[in-house]
Amino acid sequence: MSRPRRLRWDLPESPLPKHPYRDTLLVYGGLSIVIVLVAWATGGGLGRAVGIAAVFFVVASGWSWWRWHQRLARARAKEQDTA
Repeated sequence: MSRPRRLRWDLPESPLPKHPYRDTLLVYGGLSIVIVLVAWATGGGLGRAVGIAAVFFVVASGWSWWRWHQRLARARAKEQDTA
């Protein structure tokens, strides 16, 4: 009888990108543009879509910046512990 496999939910951290904050802004800016383009293509209200895209951009970027700040602080602390 085989032993059941244990699932691992914690993934190893990937290496840090060179420009995490800039990359975050580019990705969420692009997704905000997609929101507006979809509204335009489907005949939705552009004013409402721009508002939703702006809120999405601010909230998503803020969340990501906060998470990057935490991750970079952990990396700095880890470097200081090993030095």
